Amino acid sequence: MVLALIVLLLALSSLIGQRRPNPEKLRPYESGVIPTGSARLRYPVPFYLVAIFFLIFDVEGAFIFTWAVAARDLGWDGWLRITFFILMLLLGLAYIWKRGGLDWGPIRKKAG
Repeated sequence: MVLALIVLLLALSSLIGQRRPNPEKLRPYESGVIPTGSARLRYPVPFYLVAIFFLIFDVEGAFIFTWAVAARDLGWDGWLRITFFILMLLLGLAYIWKRGGLDWGPIRKKAG
């Protein structure tokens, strides 16, 4: 019945509704904004790097929270494994930091 009602309402609105196309309605943007230039913008690479880092550390948080829920059941073996996991992530973060993956500003040249 719901699908029949949806089809009926769509059919009635297309039959009864008036079509008045004009240049304003055919523009790609509405609300009085006149489009200028291309809609595609180039984003700097650091924006993508931050998104990737966020995803990595978001997944890390999910693993740690999951471990925290089952910490008593996992015992010392689980504690050692999550400690190793966190240490590997910290080493990865240190590597990214050392390689300049977190530098946003212009690169400064060392005087000397």
